[in-house]
Amino acid sequence: MDYFTDIASYLSPLLQLLGDQPWLKGGTVILVTFIFASVVSWIIFKILKVASKKTTNRLDDRLLTIARVPIYYSLLITGFTAGVKMMPISSKLSANIGNGFQTLGILIWTVALIRISKIIMYQLAWGKDHRFRLIQPQTLPLFDNLFKLLIIAFALYITFQIWGIDMTAWLASAGVIGIAIGFAAKDTLANLFSGVFILADTPYKIGDYIVLDGDQRGKVTHIGIRSTRMLTRDDVEITVPNAIMGNSKITNQSGGPHPKFRIRVKIGVAYGSDIDQVREILIEIAKTEPLITKYPTPRVRFRTFGASSLDLELMGWIEDPELRGRTLDKLNTSIYKRFNQENIEIPYDKQDLYIKELPE
Repeated sequence: MDYFTDIASYLSPLLQLLGDQPWLKGGTVILVTFIFASVVSWIIFKILKVASKKTTNRLDDRLLTIARVPIYYSLLITGFTAGVKMMPISSKLSANIGNGFQTLGILIWTVALIRISKIIMYQLAWGKDHRFRLIQPQTLPLFDNLFKLLIIAFALYITFQIWGIDMTAWLASAGVIGIAIGFAAKDTLANLFSGVFILADTPYKIGDYIVLDGDQRGKVTHIGIRSTRMLTRDDVEITVPNAIMGNSKITNQSGGPHPKFRIRVKIGVAYGSDIDQVREILIEIAKTEPLITKYPTPRVRFRTFGASSLDLELMGWIEDPELRGRTLDKLNTSIYKRFNQENIEIPYDKQDLYIKELPE
């Protein structure tokens, strides 16, 4: 369908009054289009804005504000192109002007779509129950850049089609260059793709405490496209390539339904100790420790009969894995002092030597 011919047919009663005046007819079409676009866009968006105020979500207000500009200019560009085609200029110049107007429209829509996609992704990332979604706050930059590239690539394709540029040679050249770059930067690309999968799959996020295969434990401070950085408890920053992170077993101590972390204190008491008294003392120490959470409640388990001790385990929850070392220090100190007060023996490895006879 030729929209420019349709515009001229709609305005034919008015254009007939102008007689044989092509410049005046073209200018009239442009002027009428300008008035029509201004009035119609104002009325439509005024009605939509009133309707959007009845909703509690501000997303529709922001989308309407962004969409008004490209729709208004699309109407203007359509009318301007139709007006130029009616003017007595060469067909080549008329086609170039029309292509230029369409390219301008593509540019305006590209900017609008980038802004709209950013708003929608931000809403998805920071909305309710976003923890187990693909688009999360930490993956937002990745998807933002990805959608920008897709929108720009599609806009370039449409622009080339408007100007009649054959993209076959461009795509072939891009394929050859891509293969060469792939062989030259194999390790870099491996880190790049691993970084993309880490950001999308989110096995850990910034602020989590993770343990690597080599028993290195630290807090994640940065997740980049090429590498991941973590800060150990010794305040030493470790940079690990994402290709290694993607192929390693990672224990996320901050993962799960909540960031709480359970600590375990193994303690042995001598045979003959009152096991019920020991259990009550350990529970009391855990409940009076401020770093131990009230819920889930701490508990004590009698694990096994050791070689020289009754082996028990005190388990409690802390709010953050970062508090593990500090909490263990306080619990061990309190247990040792309290056992000394209650005369509860903590056995240790020892050997008794019996001399059967003395040498002559």
